[in-house]
Amino acid sequence: MSKPERWSDPANKLFPYQVGFTAPPMDFDAAPSDFLRIAPEIVGVHGRLLHAPGYAHQLDQRADNFHLLEEVVHAMSNSGADVVGQVGTNWVHANGTDVHDIRAFVAEVSERYETPFHMAGLTLVEACEANGYERVALNSVYFWPDWRDGVVRFLRSADIDVVWYGNFVDQGWYKTQQEVNDHTWIFPGELARDSMRYTCERAPDVDAVLVNGMSNYRDATGLPQRLVSLAADIEADIGTPVLAADITLYWQIFRTLGVAPLGRHGSLLSSLQGPQ
Repeated sequence: MSKPERWSDPANKLFPYQVGFTAPPMDFDAAPSDFLRIAPEIVGVHGRLLHAPGYAHQLDQRADNFHLLEEVVHAMSNSGADVVGQVGTNWVHANGTDVHDIRAFVAEVSERYETPFHMAGLTLVEACEANGYERVALNSVYFWPDWRDGVVRFLRSADIDVVWYGNFVDQGWYKTQQEVNDHTWIFPGELARDSMRYTCERAPDVDAVLVNGMSNYRDATGLPQRLVSLAADIEADIGTPVLAADITLYWQIFRTLGVAPLGRHGSLLSSLQGPQ
C-alpha cells in the first residue's frame, strides 16, 4: 500500500504541490475550483467524487459508504497527491464517531497511504485548537436537524463549548427544511451576512462563529460564492472570526503544503500569509 516511489522525484510530478479533493456523491463540488483560485500557480488540484448509486444525503448512507474515503486517499496517493481534503462536514459524525475516533482514523489512513488526509469536520476543531477558541456559536446554515445536532455533538466531544447553534429554519429565514433543501445549497447573497449577524446576536461573547457544510450565496453577478470568498467582509461586519468548513479545510491543506494562499481573506487564511 506504500506510495509509488516515482512520486518522490519532483521531476515526475505535474505540479510541485498536488492536492486531491473528494466530495459526497450527487454534488458538483466547488472545492477544487475555489481552492485553485486562491492557490499559487505551483499548486495543482484534482477532484474525485465518491460513487454511491442511489445516494440521497442521508447520514446512514454516509456511514455505509465511509470506507470509500479510504479508497479515495489510496487512489490519490497512487496518483501523486501530496495531501487529500475531504469535503462534507457530516462524515466525521455519521457513524456516531467523536473527535477521538476521527483523529485515529485520519492518522491511520494518512500513514497507510503516505499522504496527509484532512476531513472538513475535523478541521473545524483543529482551527479552534490552533487559535485557542473555546467558546463558539454554530451557524448550521442549510443542515438538516440530525446533521446539525451531529456536528454539535462532535464539536463538544473536543471540549469546544458550543454556546448557541441553529440552522436557517431555526433562524427563521425559511419555514421548513424542505424549503431549504429545494435551494440545492445555493442561497440569496444577503443571507450569508444576515445569518451571521443573527448568530452573533444570539451569542455575542464567543471566540468565533463556526459554519458547517459548504453553503453558497449568489453575488451581484448571480454566481454562487462560498464563505471563503466572503469571510473578510463578514468578519469586518460582525467583528468575530468566521471559521467555515471550506475555510478551515483549505487552511489545513495550505499548512500541510507549507504554501500560503493568495489574495484577501478572512482571519484564518490570512494568518498563513505573514505581515501584509
